[in-house]
Amino acid sequence: MEDLLLKCDIHNNEKVKMFCQNHNQLCCSECVLLNHRQCTNLVLSSESVQKLSVDMQQLSNKIQTILDKLNKFKRIQEASIQSVEGSYGEKLEEIRELRTQLNAALDEQENTTMKEMDEIRLTLQASLQKDIDNCSRLKDELQQLGEAVQGLHNARKKETEFIASRKFLDKIQECESFLKENTCMAGRSIIFQANTDIVQYLSKQSSLGRVVDSMQSFIPDQEMTVTKKCQYNVNISKDTSQSCLIRGICSLPSGAVVIADYNKRVKLLDKHCNVSSHCDVSGSPLDICQITSSEVAVTLGHGGVQFVSVTNGQLVNGNKLQLPHVAVGIAHHRGKLYITSGTALFHYTLTGTLVKKLYENTEAGTTVYKCAVSPAGDKIYVTNYNQHKVLTLATDGSLISTFTDPELQGPWGVHVTPSGQVLVCGYASHTVVRVNREGRKKLSTLATQKDGLNNPMSVCYNIITNLIIVDVDDNIIVMNFQWKKTSI
Repeated sequence: MEDLLLKCDIHNNEKVKMFCQNHNQLCCSECVLLNHRQCTNLVLSSESVQKLSVDMQQLSNKIQTILDKLNKFKRIQEASIQSVEGSYGEKLEEIRELRTQLNAALDEQENTTMKEMDEIRLTLQASLQKDIDNCSRLKDELQQLGEAVQGLHNARKKETEFIASRKFLDKIQECESFLKENTCMAGRSIIFQANTDIVQYLSKQSSLGRVVDSMQSFIPDQEMTVTKKCQYNVNISKDTSQSCLIRGICSLPSGAVVIADYNKRVKLLDKHCNVSSHCDVSGSPLDICQITSSEVAVTLGHGGVQFVSVTNGQLVNGNKLQLPHVAVGIAHHRGKLYITSGTALFHYTLTGTLVKKLYENTEAGTTVYKCAVSPAGDKIYVTNYNQHKVLTLATDGSLISTFTDPELQGPWGVHVTPSGQVLVCGYASHTVVRVNREGRKKLSTLATQKDGLNNPMSVCYNIITNLIIVDVDDNIIVMNFQWKKTSI
């Protein structure tokens, strides 16, 4: 061990003999020749002992602290490798699912085109066959009359000859009319005019979607400034209420946005924030979360959980889970459903099997309201509305941290960005704040009542469009932002 300490870090075969006070460095004789020939304060290391006092216990404690930090960093990076592999598998499935959807859409368009072509083919064949049949009939009738007229040519029965001639003339007129009405068009065929817009659109796309590192979305050491905000009304003519109450916002990997309208309706928004599709549900939605790249889950209070899928641009109701308690908040991570009841947090499977009650707070009011899961799945964030807190829980339900802030009153909706930062709606304070992934520190206040917020209940970050979406009354506010480096 002593030999190890005495060896020069740069020249392993040389032992430390000198100490350069100019550079505050240990050095061997080789180091002196190469790097310290001009230094004026070179002393023997043995002489430095008398001049410099070292607290070895303090040094040992500092080493141990750094070792602990290195071990922690190593564990985090090892966990990140697992997270990368897990997310890779998930996104691979999403890409394949998207390709399946594209194939299904193209198959449906092909089937529709083939059906139209078959109908035209049958119509043309029937029309042409009818012409052929009529032509054959007229031909046969005309030939029969012609033979009859030839037989009467030398006969002396003028009356019969007259009748035959009149019939012959009538039939000739009928044939001429038929030929006039059916002008001969040789080589009739089916023409296909391809929808080149599809090919042109696909040829302009470089990929099936955007693939990014989650750390590129929100950057911890930078401030975020809202540069532009737009407000959109998401009411539709079929809404029974004059205003919709948006209780949940969810962004899909495609960039599409799905919102949960408390008026028993789920709506799909296009890139212009127009409602492109909707479906009705049996109860009033309270929250929404993504399940797959094309499926979401909506909580319906006493009505359980309703799954809704996006099929060919349309929202379609799927399976439904009935629960023994009220379903309020919902989050999903790799097959695990986290559902709140207002006072407790539960872990369910996607088929509705209860795994465990993770956390409960039965104090007065709504203490376990909405929830969200970290990208790694190791933390669950819960809003405590009545006590103005955001709780960070481990997956076993144990409390990791509690966050409070004067600018966050009545925390309602909560959302986690792909980089792990937490966005929380302050319903009573009319704010949206950004909290670090540990759930201990406020990074910034993203928006306030000055930005148009009024009792915000849900917030969502869309990584595809790089936008933050917040509800306000029966509208949504879409915010663009830019990063500004903080001074260190």
